[in-house]
Amino acid sequence: MYMSNLPKNKLQTKYFTIPNLLSMFRIALIPICVWMYCVESNSILTATILLLSWFTDMIDGFIARKFNMISEFGKILDPVADKLTQSAMLFCLVFNFHAILYLLLFMIIKETAMAITGYIVIKKTNTVYGANWHGKIATGALYTTLFIHILWINIPLYLSTTLILLCAGLMLLSLVLYITLNINILKQHIKENF
Repeated sequence: MYMSNLPKNKLQTKYFTIPNLLSMFRIALIPICVWMYCVESNSILTATILLLSWFTDMIDGFIARKFNMISEFGKILDPVADKLTQSAMLFCLVFNFHAILYLLLFMIIKETAMAITGYIVIKKTNTVYGANWHGKIATGALYTTLFIHILWINIPLYLSTTLILLCAGLMLLSLVLYITLNINILKQHIKENF
């Protein structure tokens, strides 16, 4: 989990930085992606748009850190754009792959738990933390699962189930590690302030 090295009062409060615009662009891609998959039934174009979204997700963090464009708003907007994209595509896939519903429900539970503990950390420490390595691995597994199911409509049930279970397992690991880390941050904060 990373946080800016800049003092809080030096963090940019601007909304329209390049990384934030890229996050907004990802949100704008969601209805296009859903339309291409659900209405046009164009798997190749759906996967291409999703790949573009994932690429902008990776590059906006790099730009934010490299060119000192980290903002509190961006730290919140970036994961929101990610989760909206992932949730929308999982929902679309449920109609062709019913087991994906369990992955979608688990993701909602995971993100709710992380949002609650993350909110407590922000309120107590006045710091917004970013993604950690295990979160990125879980995200990578989720996108891989999405791409395979979008492009391989006739994927064998055993392989589909294996991918879904593997993805859910990595998400569970990430959730446990994030909650553990948030608890440790809160313990350290209490220790330093009392």
